[in-house]
Amino acid sequence: MSNAQTRVKINIDLNLAGHQFGELMLPWSDNSIPLGYHPTPLISIKNGDGKKILIIGGTHGDEFEGPSAIMRIARALELDKINGHIILIPALTFAAVQKSSRTNPLDNVNMNRAFPGNPNGSPTEMLAHFLESELIPSCDAVIDLHSGGKASFFEPCALATSSKNKDLFRSNLNLAEAFGIPLIWVLGKNNDDRSLNSAAERANVAMMAAELGGGGGVSPEITNIAEAGLINILNYLNILKTKSFVSKNKIKKIELSNPSASIYAPSKGLFDRAVKAGQSVEVGQTAGWFHYLLEPNRPSFELKFKYNGFILAHTNRGIVEKGEMLTLVANDILPND
Repeated sequence: MSNAQTRVKINIDLNLAGHQFGELMLPWSDNSIPLGYHPTPLISIKNGDGKKILIIGGTHGDEFEGPSAIMRIARALELDKINGHIILIPALTFAAVQKSSRTNPLDNVNMNRAFPGNPNGSPTEMLAHFLESELIPSCDAVIDLHSGGKASFFEPCALATSSKNKDLFRSNLNLAEAFGIPLIWVLGKNNDDRSLNSAAERANVAMMAAELGGGGGVSPEITNIAEAGLINILNYLNILKTKSFVSKNKIKKIELSNPSASIYAPSKGLFDRAVKAGQSVEVGQTAGWFHYLLEPNRPSFELKFKYNGFILAHTNRGIVEKGEMLTLVANDILPND
């Protein structure tokens, strides 16, 4: 990670108490804003001397359950019931959120593959550098809310990054368990170290993410789960003074331990899906049929699972490109793993 000073600024004083509404100011000269800055909305709610938490949505611009849940709690939180500091960024990649785009249209970069960033790089790289070098290290905990976006659908789950630092890993798991979803995806050796989860690990800050359905819209049921999860976390960290947190869910833990278990599109064509996220599958079971819709003279064929597992996510598309994820297959983690 570069030690160069960040170019990103904040137009409010995060040390001040109360509700504040401001922006991250990203200096980038293009045709839309040749002189000035591109804004990322930010909300600061501070009272007392409790813990500091950063809650992020819109890391990908086509994932809306997280931003919706963040905006709900921003309106609902009462200052006199808070002991700590809550920083909310409901639309991190703001230009992408406005276009409902997975990647940032300012530079076509995936925010969750841009860490540790570059203070003199593209807009996404500058923002990633600011988060990893300035904002994340100042916090006690970080939450990043995702969904499958327009392309896929995830069984709702909390994500905890495994770490050689056992205390940090336990803190990550504690956050994931406190969120309240009974499915936890442990990010192990196959995790991408360019993600926000990995940025928090490098900063030695407790962090959890969530995958909350998908489809490119807002599911009221899943947004309700996300909102309740955020309140659970704030109670768990004693930032909210409303009640103590009690976990009641039996937790299932999974990991993407076998990349070969997932199924990817063998060519461009129509995936006639036979399974869905949240389902357990066995060797030889049908995943779906693959049709060459544009070449109907070519015979369709059956796609089958080569390994037992749990479907964490499936594609949300009908016509798929060669190499596209069709089913993302995870494995249960045994209690003593």
